[in-house]
Amino acid sequence: METRKIGSLTVSVVGLGCNNFGMRIGSKETDAVVGAALDAGITLFDTADIYGGTKSEEYLGAALGSRRDEIVLATKFGAPYEGHAGGASPSYIRAALEDSLRRLGTDYVDLYQQHVPDATTPIAETLGVLAELVTEGKVREFGCSNFDGTMLGEAKDAVVDGAPGFVSVQNQYNILYRGAEDEVLGFCERTGTAFLPFFPLASGLLSGKYKAGQEAPEGTRMAAWGERAKNELTDERLAKVSALDAVARSGGHTVLDLAFAWLLSRSPVASVIAGATKPEQVTANVAAGAWSPDAAILAQVDAIAPR
Repeated sequence: METRKIGSLTVSVVGLGCNNFGMRIGSKETDAVVGAALDAGITLFDTADIYGGTKSEEYLGAALGSRRDEIVLATKFGAPYEGHAGGASPSYIRAALEDSLRRLGTDYVDLYQQHVPDATTPIAETLGVLAELVTEGKVREFGCSNFDGTMLGEAKDAVVDGAPGFVSVQNQYNILYRGAEDEVLGFCERTGTAFLPFFPLASGLLSGKYKAGQEAPEGTRMAAWGERAKNELTDERLAKVSALDAVARSGGHTVLDLAFAWLLSRSPVASVIAGATKPEQVTANVAAGAWSPDAAILAQVDAIAPR
């Protein structure tokens, strides 16, 4: 599989998002999904301490086992969860990292990400302790998530000369949600910061599973959402998905393939970290990452779902 860089880290262009572990699937199913990802050449595994009520880290660590050093392991801190207030203060980060290392069954994290901004802690303090963790060998690189352009600029300005800073930013971005193009992607291009899009399939809307006039298929995320799904499965959005699917099929592909390939056509994007609950979904995601659509197809996407 093609690879790209996140700071000093080399990652596969298709990664595995692990938010389903411990929430939608159990440990046995997690083993199957992780095994399929490893066999397919995926090297970036992205989780967080809050996923699955902390079970995601636990299940992922167990599933990786002796193959942990073969991959780039990314997790996150800072979002509150039961018994933890969250935040990005030095003391909280150190405690959160130790908890994550224990659950993951490892002594270092390759990419440690601040999950959400913390308005109560100066960014210089956060960067300072993360740099210390790099020196101590507990973290190789660190990044952030849900930061806007202003926050990224402030973080860049707060880095002490010679010290490491954020090498990545993970924000929502897909064909139907292009807010990252307003400021964040430009920042990444100017500074060489890697971009990791979350919700690359728009919560499954770009998987091709959902059709206008039909109920959400049983077992899908939208079916589980119930009434909440109505805000996503609107006639307008489904019409766009149908049009995008037609564009993809004109090139011999699916709308899922197009969702991955379109993201990877953006130069700051280092890896598309889609989730999976079944091994066959991993296989489809990896195949999607191999397509490079031409300029004509990309122009059609812009016409259907403009910025």
